[in-house]
Amino acid sequence: MKHIILAGAALLLATQAHAQLGVKGGVNQAVLTGRVGEDATYKTYFHAGVFYEAKVIGPLSIQPELLYSLQGSSLKGTSTLTNTDYSTQLNYIQVPILVKATFGPVFVEAGPQFGYLVAANEEGRVQVRNTSGNVAFRDVNQSATDNYKRNDFALCAGLGLKLGSFVRVGGRFVAGLNDINKAQYLQGVNDPQLKNRVFQFYAAIQLPKL
Repeated sequence: MKHIILAGAALLLATQAHAQLGVKGGVNQAVLTGRVGEDATYKTYFHAGVFYEAKVIGPLSIQPELLYSLQGSSLKGTSTLTNTDYSTQLNYIQVPILVKATFGPVFVEAGPQFGYLVAANEEGRVQVRNTSGNVAFRDVNQSATDNYKRNDFALCAGLGLKLGSFVRVGGRFVAGLNDINKAQYLQGVNDPQLKNRVFQFYAAIQLPKL
């Protein structure tokens, strides 16, 4: 949570500069890497939020953002011993702080991102331990917030295109750097090093300069 507060302060500082406010939203193609005994595949979610672009010098600017982002994965067991088939959804508040370089209608961007997990959910057939202590599988639709660490740190990089004075479109890759796995899964279903990977595709409306 400390990282979110610091990043939010950076977002407020940007308002003191000659800046442009904008709103954005788009599609996430997300996966969780580090699974053992399960195949993880990309699943479609969404993100939405606001941003400021504050000019620094020449083509360079700083762009803090405040986003609500849904991420996760589709997961399926690789054998009859790991008979799982479910999806997990992670709900994050995220603050990317990007350095942006603009060349005509084209821009590139990169920087760190701080995330805080608001909630998580699992739906489908998961592995559980029954009352006798044996491993079993059960269909669920349940909260899984306690299975994941709250804080997530990532690096972002992407590029985009200005369409006229106000509309922007772009794509970005977000690579989580820290292990977010908190649960003690049964029989090694999960590797301790569980990380987010997200491809984001978005459209944005950038308002006139303040």
